Amino acid sequence: MNRSTDLIALEEDRGAHNYHPLPIVLAEGEGAWVTDTDGNRYLDWLSAYSAVNFGHRHPRLVAAAKAQLDRLTLVSRAFHTDQLGPFSAELADLCGMDAVLPMNTGAEAVETAIKAARKWGYRRKGIPADQARIVVFDGNFHGRTTTIVGFSSDADARDDYGPFTPGFDSVPYGDIAALAAAIGPDTAAVLVEPVQGEAGVISPPSGWLKAVRELCDAHNVLMIADEIQSGLGRTGYTFACEADQVRPDMYLLGKALGGGIVPVSAVVADREVMDVFLPGTHGSTFGGNPVAAAVGREVIAMLATGEWQRRAQELGKHLESALAGLPRGKVTAVRVRGLWAGVDLAEGGPTGREVCERMSRLGVLCKEAHGSTVRLSPPLVIEPDEIDRGVAALKQAIGD
Repeated sequence: MNRSTDLIALEEDRGAHNYHPLPIVLAEGEGAWVTDTDGNRYLDWLSAYSAVNFGHRHPRLVAAAKAQLDRLTLVSRAFHTDQLGPFSAELADLCGMDAVLPMNTGAEAVETAIKAARKWGYRRKGIPADQARIVVFDGNFHGRTTTIVGFSSDADARDDYGPFTPGFDSVPYGDIAALAAAIGPDTAAVLVEPVQGEAGVISPPSGWLKAVRELCDAHNVLMIADEIQSGLGRTGYTFACEADQVRPDMYLLGKALGGGIVPVSAVVADREVMDVFLPGTHGSTFGGNPVAAAVGREVIAMLATGEWQRRAQELGKHLESALAGLPRGKVTAVRVRGLWAGVDLAEGGPTGREVCERMSRLGVLCKEAHGSTVRLSPPLVIEPDEIDRGVAALKQAIGD
């Protein structure tokens, strides 16, 4: 496979660190496919990571962006536009909540939620000043800002970035007893991924999210669901929390909310929480800009029919069936949630990174997680034969 000069230079520059990048894909894509600058085509199974649940250049989303580009594109945050109000109302309705605070990136949404939870703790719960605490979970991934990596258990994300922001308590994911022990009178919130995507598509035990909700209710603690990866159709539900019939106090959304067209994220909550922010106390320079809001509205309209959620469920069954044929002895576990899967590799075989590099040479893009796991995130527009093609590449990359 040909590679660009820039990629070769980068590889040589980092050669001492054993750095092996995947292909840089810069040319346009369509549907489930992308094309690099040398004309090589790839089936994109990175879409939960790259935020294109609905595929590359979905015509409805492109049309929404183009229509807005012919009108107002950016505006001072002191003004509303004809897109921001409807976007906020439609997203609030999709979430079954009252208020939306639009942002740009997932990490920005998480940081906003942390601020809201702390302020809610002081203004509503009566936690003493500067004593608010938030419980998080081992194996989490919520972003890469300094505050967020400070409560990460991933050394690659955390090392060499301290000192870190205090006020976080991390407990084992899926352990309700550990969570109960960590909640105290100064706990303002529990921040949880309903499915840990970056960790390798890890789901908690059955009933655990309901138990988290009950603990939060019992102790007057906010439940914040980070659905930036798991939300908006990926797991076969609009939100992964819905599979357990759980309604959090805050949803954090991003990635697919921008449809692969523009960066869009949002914090969604009821006013009892969101109204702790008063004019001038929080903001985002580009949050809720007209182009982002227009694309976000079209994403919401597509999800409102339930078509994409059903498609994720149906194609997920096809993916799970295809993955059942992976070579025994080379794979130790396969986890599937909707159209999303994590494949754990056995010791002694290729690493997750090596498998992903081999797959890229076979024309399929995916991502490793924590060394020994391959994460598969096909776009929701993928067809069954393309799933079969991707799984065949995975089998070849793992080896018989």
